[in-house]
Amino acid sequence: MSIYSDHIKPILNRKDILIRLILINAGVFLLLSLLNIGWLFEVDPVNTLVGYLAVPARLDVLLSRIWTVLTYMFVHQNFLHILFNMLILYWFGKIFLTSFNSKNLLALYILGGLAGAAIYIVAFNTIPALIKMNSVPMIGASASVMAIIFGIAFYRPNYEIGLLLVGRIKIVYIALFLFVIDFIGIGNNPGSGMGMEAANTGGHIAHIGGAILGYVYAKLYLKGRDITKWFNKTIDSIVNIFKPSSKPKMKAKYNKRENDYDYNQRRNSVNEEIDHILDKIKKSGYSSLSKEEKKRLFDASKK
Repeated sequence: MSIYSDHIKPILNRKDILIRLILINAGVFLLLSLLNIGWLFEVDPVNTLVGYLAVPARLDVLLSRIWTVLTYMFVHQNFLHILFNMLILYWFGKIFLTSFNSKNLLALYILGGLAGAAIYIVAFNTIPALIKMNSVPMIGASASVMAIIFGIAFYRPNYEIGLLLVGRIKIVYIALFLFVIDFIGIGNNPGSGMGMEAANTGGHIAHIGGAILGYVYAKLYLKGRDITKWFNKTIDSIVNIFKPSSKPKMKAKYNKRENDYDYNQRRNSVNEEIDHILDKIKKSGYSSLSKEEKKRLFDASKK
């Protein structure tokens, strides 16, 4: 049996958006890595291909390669770069999916990447020192990942995870720490502004664009507005165009508002209540719980 049919195909059949995003990024990375063998024949197909996938800051190049605002967020050339991005995407993506659905995850990934590209392009065409550096294009999923981190961190700021050598910490502090690191990174003088230094500066700026998008998403969602809704409707419309028309079209019926938003609000409220009960047990023991709290904990354990 092949590796594809035994391992990869079952994952794809699950229609897990998070895993598919990781597989797409990994697939592009492997393709570029395989093409690196071209140097043995004195050809360089990798840089040629990346040139058509990376988002450029120069407006004249961008207008001839407009698709790059989408493709760049799936491209990595450095192993540690893709490893770090995919690990963070997986960890925070899993947390994100406890409060949102797969469509929200995909939409925020794309929109976060677009926000990162937008702020990168604007910065490298308006800030004097950066204008001199705008010949270096940008790749990587970091802006998209930052959008997901900030989206869940500011939607559930009290959610905690355990970190080695640190202990329990709220994810909102992790998000803010990453933001500060990127902000400091922008302030580092890249010298001549060429090569890796310029790319790093552009990356830090793009990360901030993704983070801002994620923050806005969370804050508006808490107020009942889902900024990914239009994106998901557009994707659904495009998919429906290519669906076979042999079967009679069925009109989907949607309940007015106990769909994603109210359901996630209710589930988030329950999760926070259970977290509070568990904290109480940790501090004062199970016997300190009231009869109602014990019932809530018992009910939650059966679900």
